[in-house]
Amino acid sequence: MKIVVAERVSRRAVDLLKAEEQWQIIETEPARDKLIPELKDADALIIRSAVQVDSDLLEHAPHLQVIGRAGIGVDNVDIEAATKKGVMVMNTPGGNAVSVAEHTLALTLALARSIPQANESMHAGRWEKKLFEGRELRGKVLGLIGLGRIGVEVVKRARAFEVEIIAYDPYVPPLVARDLSVGMVSLEELYKRADYITLHSPATPETTHMIGCAALQQMKKGVRIINCARGELIDQPALIEAIQSGHVAGAALDVFENEPLRNSPLQSLPQVILTPHIAGSTAEAQEIVGIRIAEQVREYLKSSVIQNAVNVPSLSAEEYAALQPYLQLGERLGLFLAQVAPGAASAVHIRYTGKLAQMNTNLLRNSVLKGVLNPILAEKANLVNAVAIAQERGIRIEEARKVNSRVADSVRVTIRSGEQESSVEGTVLHGSKPRLVALDRIRVECPLEGNLVVLRNLDVPGVIGRIGTILGERGINIADFSLGRENNGRRGVKKPPGAVAVVHVDEPVPEAVLKELGGIPAMTSVRAVKLE
Repeated sequence: MKIVVAERVSRRAVDLLKAEEQWQIIETEPARDKLIPELKDADALIIRSAVQVDSDLLEHAPHLQVIGRAGIGVDNVDIEAATKKGVMVMNTPGGNAVSVAEHTLALTLALARSIPQANESMHAGRWEKKLFEGRELRGKVLGLIGLGRIGVEVVKRARAFEVEIIAYDPYVPPLVARDLSVGMVSLEELYKRADYITLHSPATPETTHMIGCAALQQMKKGVRIINCARGELIDQPALIEAIQSGHVAGAALDVFENEPLRNSPLQSLPQVILTPHIAGSTAEAQEIVGIRIAEQVREYLKSSVIQNAVNVPSLSAEEYAALQPYLQLGERLGLFLAQVAPGAASAVHIRYTGKLAQMNTNLLRNSVLKGVLNPILAEKANLVNAVAIAQERGIRIEEARKVNSRVADSVRVTIRSGEQESSVEGTVLHGSKPRLVALDRIRVECPLEGNLVVLRNLDVPGVIGRIGTILGERGINIADFSLGRENNGRRGVKKPPGAVAVVHVDEPVPEAVLKELGGIPAMTSVRAVKLE
């Protein structure tokens, strides 16, 4: 494995990777002329915020499996391009939560007590005690927009200042807020009541410029705004106007829509405190995020454990251990079906039964699609890009769950092609062995491995014997033979019912032998299946 570390991270993080035998760890500069030559045979890339990972850079990294971002923001990574290339993108959310929370409160106190202005005055040789009369936080209302990891850390620390804490976050369960003793309110009520507003939301189309003219007009006169989240949350001209009019008493900003901040009217407003995007920049935070991303990349490359991925479902190590045998099952069911189903798939339906129906199966879905797609693709699908490739090809993806504790855990995959459909169902035996249990709803059992021959025929005497004779005469050894019948024993059926046979053989069956099997009078279909 070759891992390229393109920006400075914790020394302990690099040493953690270097401890892996036969791994090559390359530390380089973020400049493209230094980075690109190292990416041609790299398996992993570790970055912070300086490297811009776009589609052009990815073209120079044909073997790249994972990008690790030491930090939470992935604005410098083209997620769509990485997904299409099948490259996992991971970050480290929460690693700098305490650092950002402390900076948020530091700016809040600085606004309340005009600390930067008083410091500047003192350094200029002035003693302006009356000019810098401050405000206590005690008894004031602190309003948080966003109650994620950082918001929670702010709440824990703000309690010491005896403030009343309210918050708006439509994605936080009421129980979480109740445990924190935080009053959950509407955005309109927060604007109306808060003396200090701190922002902790991600930048999305819905939140971009959420603090604009309309929102500022709803806020109480004298409000102070603190933003250590994303610069895009604030409409900067609207905020400047509100400060100049006196409606907003002050603002403390660590992030900006365009960075670095240059020639902005904000820089001339004494009511505004500015810091250069340093809220998460503490020695402790950088140590934590560096070590975490190194651990995540290592576990993915060694054991396929996916943690904190932004373009594929993440699982804990425990969840992955429970699901891993079924990932192999799902891929082999998809691979099997892709080789026996007639025509190109227009829809793939996946049904999970038993305990699987209660698990996070997104990765299992991706595994099935990987199996379905790879026999027909020149550029291979993987767990990262399988859904995107299926959607690009117009394949509809459907999922269903059947929770029944009396039924063994199983996965059924159905491919629809026009008016036709084919299905397979499988389970895992002895903890790790994927096994077929049904084909087109007909019970038939065999191991999902190696070389198989799948035959459909009319259920009449002599077929099984002819199959065995032909394979035996051609020197092909049968390891397992499984037969299933439809409409078994049904009376009044004029046409013989159908049957399926799955023959597990020791070696691939030549095309000439497949044609000979297809020549058996009752035979309706013969397909060779190879499961790697």
